[in-house]
Amino acid sequence: MSMVLNRGRGAIRVKARANERPVNTLLLVLLLLLGTGLIMMTSASMEIANSLAGDPFYFFKRQVFFIGVALVVMLITLHINMNLWYRSSPLLLCLALVLLAAVLVPGLGTVVNGSARWIDLGFYRLQPSEMAKIFMVLYMAAYLQRHRDEVHERWSGFLKPMVILAAAITLLHFEPDHGAMVIMMLTTFTMLFLAGARLHRFVLIVMVCFAGVVALAIMKPYVINRLTSFLNPWAAEYVYGEGYQLTQALIAFGRGEWFGVGLGNSIQKLYFLPEAHTDFVLSIIAEEMGLLGVLLVMALFVALIWTALRLGRECEARGRLFEAYVAYGTGMLFATQVFINFGVNTGLLPTKGLTLPFLSYGGNSLLISCFMVAILMRIEFELRTQPDPDPAGGEP
Repeated sequence: MSMVLNRGRGAIRVKARANERPVNTLLLVLLLLLGTGLIMMTSASMEIANSLAGDPFYFFKRQVFFIGVALVVMLITLHINMNLWYRSSPLLLCLALVLLAAVLVPGLGTVVNGSARWIDLGFYRLQPSEMAKIFMVLYMAAYLQRHRDEVHERWSGFLKPMVILAAAITLLHFEPDHGAMVIMMLTTFTMLFLAGARLHRFVLIVMVCFAGVVALAIMKPYVINRLTSFLNPWAAEYVYGEGYQLTQALIAFGRGEWFGVGLGNSIQKLYFLPEAHTDFVLSIIAEEMGLLGVLLVMALFVALIWTALRLGRECEARGRLFEAYVAYGTGMLFATQVFINFGVNTGLLPTKGLTLPFLSYGGNSLLISCFMVAILMRIEFELRTQPDPDPAGGEP
């Protein structure tokens, strides 16, 4: 802070220039979410950790390790120019599709609870669907930067990315990972819409998707069971079956009331609520911290998503289209995943195994979520320090 001292008539006037660097919203929100997640995940997992590993802090130690690796990944990502992501986006998407196919190969893919979503590397269990979501965003952003006019004016520009999306969705269907399917579809559709695709062109795609959901429900009866149990989880035929997780989550919300029963005092985490430290950590937050705690967590996610969308709008206004679409897509990835997890925990959506970014236990989700925040921080850095591209030029 620079000060100018002006002496006159026996008085001293001090003038301060407010030229300090502003607080980085993305970094602040990230640290708050990581801290909140580590505390609440540990609280939710202590009983099951003690039962499985004989150490109540087993999951805490592993999550700290994942956070350390994620921070290293962030530091590396922050030093990579967005131009490199632009040029390598087709290769990254191909890598994601190959890995999605690899999990379906017997001996390569690891099956857990009937789903083949992981590749066991020995020291780490890789989940390709997490990578595929952000790599699809990078590819779509590069495509929309190159073909924005075609997407706006012709069917061909709209249908070409649909072919790529259909390939990824098909692979996810056979895992199956329907949560990742929905997130990838909604994010891609949003990016196309923001790039200027005509609204009526989505009608055909929506009809095809609806037909696909109906066919899926017919082919797989458990999908119908989940839908019907979601509508009335307290029914006698569902309360100890398909609707069990939802009823236990709702009990946790009811016990928490406004201000919660206190950190560590949850009863639902004592083997009543399955996956309390992963998919249903929000219910434990509601029980221990109350509705106020849930609203605070929601406010942090809203700040993160709003910042991503604001960055996208600012980049678009300055002609940085690739960065704009990456920011839009990243914001939508967070928005859809958070919305679905909140909806499942509160009974607004059918039960679906989907982690809450930064708060649920697990290395894959945490690494990719931190990677996405690092991408946003890099976009913000380049926006503040680099000149805008020539409007007549091609690449950013």
